[in-house]
Amino acid sequence: MNIIIAGDGEVGFYLARSLTDLDHNITVVDPHSELLKRLEKETDLLTIAGSSTSPQVLADANVGDCDLFVAVLHDESINLMSCVLAKRLKAKRTVARISNAELLAPKHRDMFREIGVDELVCPERIAAKEITNLLNNSVATEFFDFSGGLLTMYLIRLDSDSPVTGLSMQQLVQTYNTLQARIVAILRNGETIIPHAGLVFQPGDLAYLISRPNQLDTIREVLGKDNVPVRRAMIVGAGRIGRYAAMAQEGRIDITMIEESRQRCEEAAALLEKTLVINGDATDIELLKDEGLQDTDAFIAVTDSSETNILTCLHAKKLGVRRTIALVENTGFISLSQDIGIDTIINKKLITASYISRFIVRADAVRSKWLSGTNAELMEFNVGKWSPATRHLIRDLSLPKGATIGGIIRGNETILPTRDTQIKAKDKVVVFALPKVMEQVSKLFS
Repeated sequence: MNIIIAGDGEVGFYLARSLTDLDHNITVVDPHSELLKRLEKETDLLTIAGSSTSPQVLADANVGDCDLFVAVLHDESINLMSCVLAKRLKAKRTVARISNAELLAPKHRDMFREIGVDELVCPERIAAKEITNLLNNSVATEFFDFSGGLLTMYLIRLDSDSPVTGLSMQQLVQTYNTLQARIVAILRNGETIIPHAGLVFQPGDLAYLISRPNQLDTIREVLGKDNVPVRRAMIVGAGRIGRYAAMAQEGRIDITMIEESRQRCEEAAALLEKTLVINGDATDIELLKDEGLQDTDAFIAVTDSSETNILTCLHAKKLGVRRTIALVENTGFISLSQDIGIDTIINKKLITASYISRFIVRADAVRSKWLSGTNAELMEFNVGKWSPATRHLIRDLSLPKGATIGGIIRGNETILPTRDTQIKAKDKVVVFALPKVMEQVSKLFS
């Protein structure tokens, strides 16, 4: 595919760098020439300095031959205008990043499609939805549904007292044969490991599991995780993510929101009816204690500062809060944050990339998730009638190293595959893969 990414900083650069291992022609358009020089040193991508709202700049980027045009600048109006121009100049498909979730309403989305904006992505809204899901699930630190919830990916940290630490993969399967789940990857000290029979689980491992949703209680028991329902939560940061998350949860749980900006406090208080909004500095631990931090079940830090979010989450952990969620925009901090005990990391770059990646792989991929702390991806593929994957058992598919099949959906039936499973046309297959092998994997199912 010919892909043009229009950005003005880290989101566009992250997306471009993440796609360099795939077999696509990528051009980056950015108004900052100095930033483009840095990208050119790190990759062999084509870069063009200029505004994506300039017809001449878009023409220089060969937008007429573009299969996918992605606008991820910070200003949503520029993104929308860039997509409209790109579409008029014959780009086949356009995606715009927005901040105002109201634009996602069906009546607005249809209007945008009519003028040339095919898809809208709102990272703040997706982040808030992930927070909502995590607050309703006290076991996993990250999870993602496939095929309407027929299969679910869970990310679970193995504690030092977990019954499975010290066991090998083979011993786990033999000891807990009632566990209907597949461990597709382990994240250990920043390294992504595809499990094998002899792999020994260690305390602190982050395990990615694929299972049926009715297996969560069994997973919790096997891995030694407590079921801690969230009744009280504290949200630090009254920006869009904090407000969206509070709106989704208020009335179900008690929420206290801390925000340093008085203006944001006033905006949040006007919007939220059942949330206690307090104007204060979240790095003031005495303030957090006074507002009941020690009696809080979940602490969510979503300020504009990654450092503040990490620091306040660590303080919350130290004071006994069982569940911590931090917005970490610096991708270099993600593995560190996980290693030091923060339960869940939210990153808008990953969120944006996960959404956009579904339009990039060549096979008929219907769902995708880029995973925190690793550059790996989970993809849900529709298996074509003439797909090479239907010709052999899984053991004989020559699946590339760095990829594993986590689950199969056949109609309303879910299958946790073995080496002797036969994939059939019209199946949906969930695959965990590193970027360098994703192109090979996608060809198996096309």
